[in-house]
Amino acid sequence: MLAALGDLVEDVVVRVGGPVNVASDTEARIERRAGGSAANTAVCAARLGHPARFLGQVGADAIGTALLAELQGAGVDVSMCRRGGSTGTIVALVDETGERTMLTDRRACVDLADPDRSWLDGVDVLHVPFYSLAGGPIAATSDTVIGWAVDGGLAVSIDVSSTAVMDDVGLAQVRARISAAQPSVVFANADEADLLGIDAPVAGALTVVKRGPRPAVIHRVDGSTVEVAAIEVPGVDDTTGAGDAFSAGFLTWGDWGDDPVGACGAGHRAAAGLLRSRGGR
Repeated sequence: MLAALGDLVEDVVVRVGGPVNVASDTEARIERRAGGSAANTAVCAARLGHPARFLGQVGADAIGTALLAELQGAGVDVSMCRRGGSTGTIVALVDETGERTMLTDRRACVDLADPDRSWLDGVDVLHVPFYSLAGGPIAATSDTVIGWAVDGGLAVSIDVSSTAVMDDVGLAQVRARISAAQPSVVFANADEADLLGIDAPVAGALTVVKRGPRPAVIHRVDGSTVEVAAIEVPGVDDTTGAGDAFSAGFLTWGDWGDDPVGACGAGHRAAAGLLRSRGGR
């Protein structure tokens, strides 16, 4: 089972076909759906036929109830999700190239506290986006749950998540927090890898740099590197969640520790499947 610890929010995806007309109107297509990096990863893992659990807190409101129902409908175990406060929202501005810019209001997500060891019952891999380590009660909760996972011999996966969050936290602190998690695998996208200066395994862990349409780079724990070609998906107008889908595909691949190339291929297929579901060809 894959457990993902982090955010479940309402994504408001705003697609624009060109420049935004400041102080005036801009035509756009707007869609609402469940979001949050941890929730996205859990949903994709479940849709790939793998047991998945979401660990986090969502608002005690109608939106939170609807989001949990959406995850449960996708096959995710949400029985241990906490309720309280108001549900967070992320507005994703998607430009004509498919690139997205996030406006985040995490609300209840950051208030996750008082973890329970039962959260890890039956779990093999604990996946934690760095958002969950950046601050607030959820950071202390994540530290505790990661410690339990490491003590129990579970694999821990960290996704670096966001250059803006890294800038806020500070690169030295980001490196220290990732190292303290004793991860088995670390994921980063190209911008995050550039900012952190990733050119070798991070914290001694298998490290995978996702580079969109370009080949992903795997830094093996022995210091060697290998590139794995991505899958071309033309016609994409929304890349939101593709990185989370990649992580899910990678982590649900048989023995990804011994076969990271095969796992990386599975990650590419999962990301491509998500993009095709949004109109890509």
